[in-house]
Amino acid sequence: MHQIITKLVKTCRMALLFVLLATGQGYAAVNVPLFTLPTALNGTLISSETFNGQTMLITFFAPWCGPCLQEIPALKSLQAEFEDQGFSVIALAVDEGGPGTVARLMQKAGINYPVLLADDTTRRQFGGIPTIPTSFLVNKKGHVVKKYGGLVSRGLLERDIESVL
Repeated sequence: MHQIITKLVKTCRMALLFVLLATGQGYAAVNVPLFTLPTALNGTLISSETFNGQTMLITFFAPWCGPCLQEIPALKSLQAEFEDQGFSVIALAVDEGGPGTVARLMQKAGINYPVLLADDTTRRQFGGIPTIPTSFLVNKKGHVVKKYGGLVSRGLLERDIESVL
């Protein structure tokens, strides 16, 4: 019982920090939650620690989400433009259709960044994901510096990424 309460308190604390960050009510340095998730293409496990020292845009999406699909060309472009500067888009699929659905989308859209299969724990660790797409900009120190709810323009993402590179 004690472990459950401790885990719940940690999750609530992380959610509160994300809310404060997203609403501009506070500017606490929130570390990106650690996760290890399978890739959509072949199920290989990838840890968030693989990206230590990089600027990341972590985006929660689903293949059936119209705004998510609209965002893919901008994300591909940003990945190509900033990859050499230590940047990576990391997509976390919340689709319940399984890895095959996500893998087909990756191939059809020519996605050039890692796509992992998110689980409920990962969503909770990020403070809950009430809408998709939801994205988090993470600096090289591993701090979440911005949260975006919904479709975001390429221009805004580019300016924000440049500001933390």
